[in-house]
Amino acid sequence: MAPPTEQDDGRRLKALFEMATDGIITMNGRGVIENANKAAADLFGYTVAEMLGQKVNMLMGDHDRVHHDAYLQRYQRTREPHIIGIGREVIGRCKSGREFPLRLAVSEVKLDNGVLYTGILHDLTEYHKAQDRVNELNRELENKVQDRTAALRAREVELKRALGRERELNELKSRFLSMASHEFKTPLSTVLSSAEIIELYQEAEQQPKRLRHLDRIKSAVSQLTEVLDDFLSLSQLDQGEVTVNEHSIDVRALLATSIETSEGQLRPGQRVEMVVEETVRTVYTDAKLLRHVLMNLISNAAKYSPEGAPIVVRAEAARDRILISVEDRGIGIPEADRPHLFDRFFRAGNVENIKGTGLGLNIVRHYVELLSGSIDFRSELGRGTTFTVSLSNQPNHG
Repeated sequence: MAPPTEQDDGRRLKALFEMATDGIITMNGRGVIENANKAAADLFGYTVAEMLGQKVNMLMGDHDRVHHDAYLQRYQRTREPHIIGIGREVIGRCKSGREFPLRLAVSEVKLDNGVLYTGILHDLTEYHKAQDRVNELNRELENKVQDRTAALRAREVELKRALGRERELNELKSRFLSMASHEFKTPLSTVLSSAEIIELYQEAEQQPKRLRHLDRIKSAVSQLTEVLDDFLSLSQLDQGEVTVNEHSIDVRALLATSIETSEGQLRPGQRVEMVVEETVRTVYTDAKLLRHVLMNLISNAAKYSPEGAPIVVRAEAARDRILISVEDRGIGIPEADRPHLFDRFFRAGNVENIKGTGLGLNIVRHYVELLSGSIDFRSELGRGTTFTVSLSNQPNHG
């Protein structure tokens, strides 16, 4: 087989030049295009004939088009390459004026009669689209990660809150069991011991002793009834079974019946004074719930006040509201305990030796809220406490 001739090599090079998928352009030292393959012509929307003899900067974006000759002259003067022999991404310009990104690699060949520059051009449009899509997917992924992270953090907060509620519930259960054990055991022990003693008093002259122990039994049963009533009220509130039936109520009459019903809770020498402003006549509310509130507050005032101490129940008008207060001259509430006074099962530190469930004020607050009212108090340790219930004197249409 005969070795390839220069003519064969030339045909092979021409075939490679024409068949290359990337655009190939050659230009002289002045930047004039001397040759271009079909891929280069298609890339820019020209025919090969339209490109030959033209300055290569017609294929460049605005910035490079203006500065190309200066780039070329600087290189020829300093031999410091900025693109020749290096390659970089540039902006190309089509015949239609559309600009697009392309990768340009330029090589330099020195000939006897001058210099030949060969540029290989690769369209980066699809690469940029793919890169933009990847960036978009990355942003979407980052957003999803952020959303998921936020959701997980929110879930974590929710779980912590639920755990806190569970701990609180367990604490309430423990406090309930401790309180219930004490509140039931004491009166039941009283009933049992008094009943056993009564059996021993069989003589007629022992009747006063029998009566004294019967009174102890009645008092213990009354105490148990109060505890059970508190539990029942709490259960009804938790299950949303408390209904509100509002209508116009005579304030003076309601206060009078509440005081009268509470007389059995008063200690020896205690009395309840009722003070009602002349302008206060009626209030639109639920008589049963408000009576329960007042009886509880009067009972507390009696329980935490010494024998013979006065209790004042007052009603007064304040703009469009009625203020009903219960004032005592009792032991007062320690400042540290005041923020927790309406908490379920909470009892102040200075009432440990006084019977109570720690539910009364919690129930009172819920009843007052059902009446669309509010309850507040002021207290001075060792001087007494005043609870004030504020109610609208207009029908509640909410």
